[in-house]
Amino acid sequence: MIRIQPGFGMPHLPDFEAWAIFAKVAEHGSFSGAASDLNLSKATVSKAITRLEFRLGTSLFHRTSRKLSLTESGRASLDRATRILAEGEAIEEEITEGAAVPRGLVRLSAPMSFGIQHLGPALAAFFKEYPEVSVDLRLSDTRTDLVAEGIDVALRIGVLSDSSFRARRLFAVRRPLVASPDYLAKHGAPTHPRELEKHNTVVFSHLAAPTSITLHHPHQGEFIARIQGCLSVNNADVVVPLLTGGLSMCLMPEFLIWRELRDGKLVEVLPDWSSELLALYVLTPPGTVRPVRVSVLIDFLSKRLSKAPWAHELPKLD
Repeated sequence: MIRIQPGFGMPHLPDFEAWAIFAKVAEHGSFSGAASDLNLSKATVSKAITRLEFRLGTSLFHRTSRKLSLTESGRASLDRATRILAEGEAIEEEITEGAAVPRGLVRLSAPMSFGIQHLGPALAAFFKEYPEVSVDLRLSDTRTDLVAEGIDVALRIGVLSDSSFRARRLFAVRRPLVASPDYLAKHGAPTHPRELEKHNTVVFSHLAAPTSITLHHPHQGEFIARIQGCLSVNNADVVVPLLTGGLSMCLMPEFLIWRELRDGKLVEVLPDWSSELLALYVLTPPGTVRPVRVSVLIDFLSKRLSKAPWAHELPKLD
């Protein structure tokens, strides 16, 4: 009879449970928050972290009486630990809930203006179809760190840079230059982007180049127009009354002003010139398996939002 001595001739398996607990502690910023979320005792959570730190020979958290924060080793480990937790949850749910009713919490992040305008009605319809799924909706115009904040799904509008996240392009979003008929009657309609510097144009302070607009013409090429105006702002919702009131013009996402364009309260300025076409993306953390509750929310929002009057067909990628 052959006996295998512990630690000899046998793979040294990672402590997956402790890594998953570590990810939860980092997400909540406390042992008690992680314990409550995982339905474990605080002592069990604390022992798992201690066990992991002993095994690694380094601390993962700085501990004080008031604050818990990640060490450099903790920050370096968090991304992969979060993947371990997410993959484990997803595998179990895929097996146990494959034919069952989706249930559980989905953490969803979206841009502020887009979320206010369109996610309320969409989620109301979603909950009627999936009553056992709950959503933690976080609206912000800042780029959310999906892994650090434990986000399951993020909606983003823009030109997506290279990313390790899983990304799905849903549809195109135009940003026409618009003004009211009253504004144009009073100040005149520009015939070329160079004339925009003479007009009162809203400046979006959160953009990389807030005082310029880049427009493209199919024959005349690209032109960078300088702009100035009475309002500099970091959110587009407040701009709509300014536009319909005849006080200014602005480059606006169509999902915010499509009704005003339809009703003639706003008209497109320089219609032969266009800004860079943006897209609505769905982002999820890296990994090959998604929980059922996440998949049904993504599919529902994709189908519903693609029917919106401002959602345009995406051009083919080269």
